[in-house]
Amino acid sequence: MVNPNQIVAVVDDDESVCRAIKRLLHSEGIRAETFSSGDEFLNTLAAIPSYRPACVILDVQMPGINGLEVQRQLAKTGVPIIMITAYDDLAVRQAALAAGAAAYLRKPFNSAILFKAVEMAIDGSSPAPPATP
Repeated sequence: MVNPNQIVAVVDDDESVCRAIKRLLHSEGIRAETFSSGDEFLNTLAAIPSYRPACVILDVQMPGINGLEVQRQLAKTGVPIIMITAYDDLAVRQAALAAGAAAYLRKPFNSAILFKAVEMAIDGSSPAPPATP
């Protein structure tokens, strides 16, 4: 169960995706903050050392720093990461999961899969849900 005081960070360059995920999480009582780029998210982490989301939902393909690079930079923090992408690539999926992603979801995904992935990522449950078809 997700603690209502926990925050999930959503990092995606598509504003409509950020809004949709934030609404979905809010409907389940989960607080979310959105970031339009990997750079913006990493800058926030650097500027506010006390900021630590319970989980990060991270788009793979973004301008500037892509999702895999953000994941690499977060590796030492232990923050669980759920990768999302509209352009599934087996090598990228394998790299993300090998680097410790809690889940890898292909857009569009349904809300039940998203909620389960977030819950499992935050609770540290395993195994991660499979990539969506």
